[in-house]
Amino acid sequence: MAQGRYCLTSESVTEGHPDKMADQISDAILDALLEQDPNSRVACETLVTTGIALVAGEITTEAYADIPGIIRQTVCDIGYTRAKFGFDCETVGVITAIQEQSPDIKLGVDVGGAGDQGMMFGYATNETEEYMPLPIMLAHKLAKQLAHVRKTNEVEYLRPDGKSQVTVEYHDGRPVRVIKVLMAAQHAPSVSQKEIYGDIAERVVCAVIPLELRGEDLEILVNRTGSFSIGGPQADTGLTGRKIMVDTYGGLARHGGGCFSGKDPTKVDRSAGYMARYVAKNIVAAGLAERCEIQLSYAIGDVGPFSLAVWCFGTEKMPEAEIQELVREHFDLSPSGMIEHLKLRRPIYKPTAAYGHFGWSYPERTWEHIDMADTLRKAAGL
Repeated sequence: MAQGRYCLTSESVTEGHPDKMADQISDAILDALLEQDPNSRVACETLVTTGIALVAGEITTEAYADIPGIIRQTVCDIGYTRAKFGFDCETVGVITAIQEQSPDIKLGVDVGGAGDQGMMFGYATNETEEYMPLPIMLAHKLAKQLAHVRKTNEVEYLRPDGKSQVTVEYHDGRPVRVIKVLMAAQHAPSVSQKEIYGDIAERVVCAVIPLELRGEDLEILVNRTGSFSIGGPQADTGLTGRKIMVDTYGGLARHGGGCFSGKDPTKVDRSAGYMARYVAKNIVAAGLAERCEIQLSYAIGDVGPFSLAVWCFGTEKMPEAEIQELVREHFDLSPSGMIEHLKLRRPIYKPTAAYGHFGWSYPERTWEHIDMADTLRKAAGL
């Protein structure tokens, strides 16, 4: 574990950010198909830009999804309900380009194998109650609070797009204080920067950052160009899978490069990414280590992992090789085993597509459960 003083930064975005809009649309389509046909094979990509939503991908299913209706409802739920916001759920044009899954891929998936090759990482740390790095959890909570004060009209002039960024100072591997918070909040053109700063500082930043983490010299920065009235897809084209660090650990763990949204669980980018988090979290919850990172890799069509690696960064309470053997013994890392254990063939994905896939203890997010911690603790003799 790193020694001395250093700073780590993570960012998050609101559900109205264009890339997150694309993620939510892709996962909303996935959910609609899984609700009718749990065996749907879905690889669904979305692009949003001024006045247009384009959905493309490969889908094989017995279900039917009203893709234009799903898109319009998702955009409405996010808050783009008026043309002056730059994107409007009632008038957005919808283009679809959908084909069936490749029969070559189907051959491997039908026998319970992985839907593609690749490597996936999972991470956990005991520095927060969520077993997540502090910078990314605070960034998520700030972005979520920014959306909350907009949706409840606590701050009436806000619009859906927004970002957060948090810098945390660490001493010898442990977080001690927040030193900088950067917020970007889309707003009506008529509002002054002074008013925006005051509202965001009071109703968002101070409502989220605990007093014990806020020093007197906490630097709060809001809308650094002085204006953010043009936002959403009008200002920035959005694309599924372009916020993979927001979705995972805020850049404070390694990443295999594959995104989650729009993919059914036969895609190991999603299922193995979730499983790696589940394994790492249970290892830390069991007290086997203070920090843990898992790498899984797969070959297309294979029914078992191509490789498994465990790193605990010097915080392990027993040799890493022994922890790795415990993982092999107690977790089914086959594609079908991960899907079954985590109950992934359910329409649970749209809510994951904003504010991070990890760290939230919602019951349907089975990969956040620590139900294997006692088993691992006993097996390790701790």
